[in-house]
Amino acid sequence: KKAAGVDVHLIVGGLRTGSGAALEPTTRRYIFEHWQAVTEATGQPFKLEGALPEGFVYDTEPACRALVTARSLAPDCAWKLLGLIQHAFYAEGRDVTQASVLVELAEQAGLPRIEFAGAFDRADMHAATAADFTWVQDLGIAGFPTLLAERNGQLALLTNGYQPLSVLSPLLGRWLERAACA
Repeated sequence: KKAAGVDVHLIVGGLRTGSGAALEPTTRRYIFEHWQAVTEATGQPFKLEGALPEGFVYDTEPACRALVTARSLAPDCAWKLLGLIQHAFYAEGRDVTQASVLVELAEQAGLPRIEFAGAFDRADMHAATAADFTWVQDLGIAGFPTLLAERNGQLALLTNGYQPLSVLSPLLGRWLERAACA
């Protein structure tokens, strides 16, 4: 995808993966506090009523794998799917750990349902998702979203964690200016 003439790549970080354990009440409270802070900072709505029910296993790997699958099948659809997954989980309280929900959202994003469903559970999609996680971890990234810029094979950290566009825009502008002069 291009934004302002710049190639933009979606790499998934695996915010919360693989524990297989249901959320503890203290973790659930911590997540709700974080979501409330995100709402205050961004205006992003969250459906708190009924969210993260008792026994829920909060594993972001399936949603990340859905994005990797979309990226491999139709890269432009991956960005739309990202928005749909986030809205479904945070604003609608849907369980995006379930393949059936992710297949439905992928279809809404413009991906062929049968092709996506077939690719989603393939070993190469699991491996590609794990490779994204490893790349992110190897860079020491722990906050999401993170925006990196690359020039001549060198990465520069623009932001680690959410920043409003008013803060991010000058950073991007300076980076683009320097890139044009390089």
